[in-house]
Amino acid sequence: MATAMMTTTRRALLTLALAALPLGTMAQDKTLVMASTTSTEQSGLFAHLLPEFKKATGIEVKVVAQGTGQALDMGRRGDADILFVHDKVAEEKFVADGFGIERKPVMYNDFVIVGPKADPASIKGKDVVEALKALSTSNAAFISRGDKSGTHAAELRFWKAAGIDNPAETMKGYKACGCGMGPALNIAASANAYLMTDRGTWLSFKNRADLGILVEGDKRLFNQYGVIVVNPAKHPHVKKAEAQAFADWVVSPAGQASIAAYKVNGEQLFFPNAHSQ
Repeated sequence: MATAMMTTTRRALLTLALAALPLGTMAQDKTLVMASTTSTEQSGLFAHLLPEFKKATGIEVKVVAQGTGQALDMGRRGDADILFVHDKVAEEKFVADGFGIERKPVMYNDFVIVGPKADPASIKGKDVVEALKALSTSNAAFISRGDKSGTHAAELRFWKAAGIDNPAETMKGYKACGCGMGPALNIAASANAYLMTDRGTWLSFKNRADLGILVEGDKRLFNQYGVIVVNPAKHPHVKKAEAQAFADWVVSPAGQASIAAYKVNGEQLFFPNAHSQ
C-alpha cells in the first residue's frame, strides 16, 4: 500500500512539473533558421510567404536577413539550417564544397539602376554596361551595397564588364555603405544618387524622393534566387527535416503560387521558375 501511494505521489509531482514547463520543452521545437538575402525580407515577400508555409507544415522560420555572401558564411559555419539567396556562382560553389545538399532554383526578378529623374550622368536606357561607363566619367554620386551581397556581386560584374575593376578608385562619387538594400536605397534617396537595386525591393520602397528607374530591360540584369539546405554531414545539429520541408514546399505548386501572388500596388515582385532550369 505504501509503495502504491509513493508511486501515485511521484506521478502527481511529475505531472505538475511537466505542466510548469514551457510547451517547447515538452515537444521538439518545429523551427528552422534561414539565412537570406535582404531583398526577400525588405521587399515584404517573407511576411507574405512564411505564414503560408507555417500554415501548411506547422514549422516556424526565423529569418536572418543579410547579404548573400554573409548568408553563405552562416551556412558554412552551421549557423543556419537553410539559405535563400541570389548569387548562382557562389551558391554552386557552396554546394560543390560540401556545405549544401542541393541548390534549387526558386524564382527570379531583375536588377535595375535607379537615380535622379533629371539623370545628370545621362545613363537612361537599356544597356547596363554603357550606363556604368557613363557613370564612371561623371561626377555623379553612386551608392553601392558594398556588403558582398548578391546585388553587390552582380554590380561588380557589371563594372568589370564596363572595363572598370575598382569603381571606388575610378569614380569620385562612388560610396559603399556596407548595408542592406533598404538602407542603401534610403541613402541614395537622401543623397539624390544612383544605385543598383533588385526590382522587388524598389517596388516596395516608399521613400523614393526624386529617384526613378533609369536602366532596365538588359538581359544581363536577370536576378535568380535559389534555396539550399545546409549539409548535416558538415554540421550534424542542422535541422535537415524542417529545412528540407521548406525547400520542397517553396518549389511545390503551392509555394510557387504563393510567390506569384505577392504583389505591391498590383505589380508582381517575384516570378516563380522552380521547374524551368
